[in-house]
Amino acid sequence: MTTEPLLLVTVDVGGTLGTADGPGLTMRLAEASPLPAAQARAVMRASLHTQPELTDAVVAGVCEALEMPSEAFPRDLAPAPFRLFPGVTEALRRISAVARVVTLSNVTCVDADTEGLRGLLSPWVSDFFPSCRIGHTKPDPRAFHAVVDQLGAGPDRVIHVGDDWTCDIVGAVEAGCRAVWISRGRQVPDESLVVDHGVLVATDLTAAATHIEHLAAGSVT
Repeated sequence: MTTEPLLLVTVDVGGTLGTADGPGLTMRLAEASPLPAAQARAVMRASLHTQPELTDAVVAGVCEALEMPSEAFPRDLAPAPFRLFPGVTEALRRISAVARVVTLSNVTCVDADTEGLRGLLSPWVSDFFPSCRIGHTKPDPRAFHAVVDQLGAGPDRVIHVGDDWTCDIVGAVEAGCRAVWISRGRQVPDESLVVDHGVLVATDLTAAATHIEHLAAGSVT
């Protein structure tokens, strides 16, 4: 008789599991906008990544916020193929042996490509929560809580894994979840989160899998 894993692991997609082979809608809009790239991405997290479809009203609002003409909005874009980083499949297999694994990502409805991801990540990842599906983007705690509420897991049983310090790590901590930061050799931006909230640091998903296996072993009573 199988039992439901005690832990739920939410995993970021882009930059954590792999990368798109080509620019998506977000990158194209950031390049077209006169705003600084970081500001443009923040605008899109608030006004574009939460939308389930691109209506004329959504496009007009996004372009106004990005200070660009609506005619410059890319139309009829297909999702760029997604390429997994080396070792990701094996790491997900290890994590899925001790926890339920789902994705939690900030992504437009154009770039989400849930079916493509399902083909790459099945059977290790059981569900997919792009921001365009849940209506919230990381680091907003509501993004994490939307997944927790739908799957019936308490935040204290959730471990979020991601490579973006603000969106993934600060967001997870503020939502009451544990977090593993994929550093890829970068310096920790805020040591206090590591010390005060037990944020774990891993160079890649393989190292994150080892952290999660240890946490899972400690959670069994």
